Amino acid sequence: MKETFNKLLTIANEYESSDIHLTVGVPPIFRIHGNLKKYGKQKLKPEDTEGMTKAILSNDLYEQLQQTREVDVSYGIAGVSRFRINIYYQRNCLSMAVRIVPREIPTIEELHMPQVLKNISTYAQGLVLVTGPTGSGKSTTLASMVDHINQTSRKHIITLEDPIEYTHNHKSSIVDQREVGFDTRNFANGLRACLRQDPDVILVGELRDYETISTALTAAETGHLVLGTLHTTNAPDTIDRIIDVFPPNQQGQVRVQLANVLQAIISQRLFQRTDQKGRRAAVEILLNTSAVKNLIRNEKIHQITNVMQTSRALHMRTLEMSINELLKEQVIDERDAAPYLKEGGA
Repeated sequence: MKETFNKLLTIANEYESSDIHLTVGVPPIFRIHGNLKKYGKQKLKPEDTEGMTKAILSNDLYEQLQQTREVDVSYGIAGVSRFRINIYYQRNCLSMAVRIVPREIPTIEELHMPQVLKNISTYAQGLVLVTGPTGSGKSTTLASMVDHINQTSRKHIITLEDPIEYTHNHKSSIVDQREVGFDTRNFANGLRACLRQDPDVILVGELRDYETISTALTAAETGHLVLGTLHTTNAPDTIDRIIDVFPPNQQGQVRVQLANVLQAIISQRLFQRTDQKGRRAAVEILLNTSAVKNLIRNEKIHQITNVMQTSRALHMRTLEMSINELLKEQVIDERDAAPYLKEGGA
């Protein structure tokens, strides 16, 4: 069964899929350039997904799956790629969602991301957030930024991931990658311990809860560059989300703290290219200028969009501005972009 599973993942990788869905009652489904496509006609049976699960999980992880009803694992096939797998129960049958992680870390140029990301990567300290919905390329953007630091600076980089996706080799920097559930119990514990490991740069795979966000703010405040992700739609929403995590009696203090440590927020969405050769990211960028700091301190987050719209010279932009640029270049289709533009009803 493991051989069958590996063959399926290898074929999906050859098709340039980003994700694979294995669910009882339908054939394997590949997500190719954003679209779901069935592979073959043979529907998966409960014994198929269960057999694949048992073939790739250790006894301990299988026991954990029985207890928690879901588990995250990383998986690799030599010469093919690495994979991030979430195994879960639905209608009492096992299903898998598999994310294909490319072996090579793409550069900022290869991703067609704004060059200002290189400047952001050189900051000595502070908080840098990459946001967007699931599957919007946040992990890839962060990996490209970490790789840029790794190639151009002599620093100690520690990543906390669940699970590890891109693997970084030691280049000019030292990169220690810790996987939640294996190398550390959870993000909060790993981040607290990280502060005693002499890091220069800390990557937190996801800022999920009060404890992790609070520790990340402290780390950014005490001379570290902290990179992290949130599932938020834009820069103003990201700021509100961080502040709202804290109890009301702490929010005033956190507002001041965030205004001081925030460096940049990068929000992104992926759109299928018109030439059908992959996807391109539309990118919103907020840099924490003096004007933005004042708006955060004075609870005027709603005015931040205006700052981004009028600060193109500082390399800021809204998501709508970025989408319009891609439309002008005829890189993406108007129908895909319409829901994100004001005239499209967004």
